[in-house]
Amino acid sequence: MNKKIYLLVGTFLVMAFSSCYYDVEDELYPSTSCDTTNVTYSESVAPVLKNYCYSCHSAAIANGSVVLDNYQSVKQVAADGRLLGTINHESGYIAMPQDQNKLSDCDIRKITIWINDGMQDN
Repeated sequence: MNKKIYLLVGTFLVMAFSSCYYDVEDELYPSTSCDTTNVTYSESVAPVLKNYCYSCHSAAIANGSVVLDNYQSVKQVAADGRLLGTINHESGYIAMPQDQNKLSDCDIRKITIWINDGMQDN
């Protein structure tokens, strides 16, 4: 009887300590870097807007009378505070992207830096 208990406990311990091991580092620890050293409209802001905003806020669609597919329109919406208010899901603004999670902290940081640096078109 003792041999069965030892065998059962031994089998359990072997299984417990030799469980599956998964070590794809990039998947376990995704990159958290956010390059904000050279934020520009064309390289940093426009790609974010294209990915998340153009489908509802282009000149052809303009939901809510908001157009975000060209520099001048984006600058106007950014200058009056609506762009940051909506992407930060602030009270008093309609949270955007609508019915989705907020943009990543990195994307919001890039847009914020662009606005704070004067919204240059380069």
